[in-house]
Amino acid sequence: MNKLIANIVKKLSQVESHEIKATLAAFSMVFILMASYFILRPVRDAMASDWSDSEVSFLWNLQFFVSIGIVALYGLIISKLKFKHVVPIVYSSFAASFLGFYLITKNLNDSIIVDKAFYIWVSAFSLFHLSVFWSLMSDTFTKEQGKRLFAIISAGASLGAIVGPMIPALFAGFLGVENLMLIAAGGLLLVVPIVLSIYHLKEKQLKNDNIHADLSQFKLNNSWYSGFKAVFANRYLLAIAAFILLYVFIGSFVYFEQKNLLAQYTRSQRAEILGSIDWIVNSLTFIMAFFITGRIVKKFGMALTLSIMPLLLVIGMIVLAFAPMVIVVLAIQITRRVGNYSVTRPAREMLFTQVTVDERFKAKPVIDIVVYRGGDAISGSLFATLTQTFGLGLVAVSLIGALIASVWSWLAIKLAYTYDK
Repeated sequence: MNKLIANIVKKLSQVESHEIKATLAAFSMVFILMASYFILRPVRDAMASDWSDSEVSFLWNLQFFVSIGIVALYGLIISKLKFKHVVPIVYSSFAASFLGFYLITKNLNDSIIVDKAFYIWVSAFSLFHLSVFWSLMSDTFTKEQGKRLFAIISAGASLGAIVGPMIPALFAGFLGVENLMLIAAGGLLLVVPIVLSIYHLKEKQLKNDNIHADLSQFKLNNSWYSGFKAVFANRYLLAIAAFILLYVFIGSFVYFEQKNLLAQYTRSQRAEILGSIDWIVNSLTFIMAFFITGRIVKKFGMALTLSIMPLLLVIGMIVLAFAPMVIVVLAIQITRRVGNYSVTRPAREMLFTQVTVDERFKAKPVIDIVVYRGGDAISGSLFATLTQTFGLGLVAVSLIGALIASVWSWLAIKLAYTYDK
C-alpha cells in the first residue's frame, strides 16, 4: 500500500519515494514560518496607530541600523559555527524572544517601550525567517532536487501566508493581541524539531551529506561594499535603485495614512482589520501568480507591467485626497501590495537580467538592504516632517503622494524602454 501511494505521489509531483518525508517536513516548516509571521505582522502594525508620526519615523530610522547590524552579526556567526547548528539557534531564539514579549506585555501596565522594541524585532524577523529557510533548503537538497521540489515546498509558504492572517482576522478580538504573540512563539518552537528532522533525513534518506549552502549573501565582505560603486557606476542600476526608492516612498505614505486613520479603533480591532488585509492580499497574490502575472508581461510588455501599479496609485492617492476615509486607504493598500507581490516585484527582478552577474551580485545587497531600508527611514522622516513640522493634513499629503507616484510611473516607463533595448 505504501509503495502504491509513493508511486502515485511520484507521478503527480515528481517527488521520489525517498524524498517524500524531507519534502513534507520542508513544506510544513515554511508553512509554520509564514503563518507565524502573518500572525505577528498585524499585531505589530496595530501598535503603530498609538504613536505619533515622529515616533514611528524614529523607529524606522532605528530599524535601518538594527537591520544592518543583525546582517553583520549573522554573517559573523555563520563564519564561526556550522550552519546545521545555526538554523535551530536562530529559530529557537526568535521563539524565545516572542515568548518573552508575551510575558512582559502581559504583566506590564505601561508597555510602550516593550511595544516599540517588539515593533522593531518583528521587522528583523521578517528580514531573516525566509532567507534562513531557503539557505537551509539549499543546504539539504541537490540542485537537481531543487528544480523538482522547491516549487512544491514554496506552496507551503503561500498556504501559510493565507492561513496565518486568518487567525488575527477572526480571533484578535476574542484572544487579544498578547495571546497572538504566544501562538506565534509556539509555532516557531515547532519549527526547531522539524529542522532537526530535516538534517536527519538529509543524511539517512537523501544521502546528501556533501551538500552545503552558499552563505556568501550574508557575509558583509569587500564585495558588499563594492556594490555601492557598481550602483553609481551604472546608470541603469542607479535607475533601478531610484525605482525601488520611489516604491518605498509611496508605500510609506500609504502606511502612515493607514496608521493615522486606524487610530480611532482599539488594538484588537486594528489587528482584525490588518489581518483581514493580509489575508486578502496573500489570497489574491496566490491567484494572480498562477493565472495572471505571466500573461501580463507576455501580452502587454514590460512598460505597462512596470508602470501599471504606479499609475493606479496616482489615481488612488488623488481619490484619497478628496475622500479621506478608512475604506479608501485600505483599498489602496491592498491594491499596492497585491500589485507589488504579483506584478511589480517579478518585473523588477527581471530588470537585473540586463546587467552582468558580477554587477548583479554586488549591487543587489546594496539595493535590497541599504536602499530599501534606508528608503523607509528617509520617507518616514519626510512624512513626519510634512505632518508634524509643517502641519499638512491628509489632503495635502495625499496629493504629494500622487506626485511621487507620478514620478515613479515616468521612471518605470523609462526603465522598461531601456530594458527592451
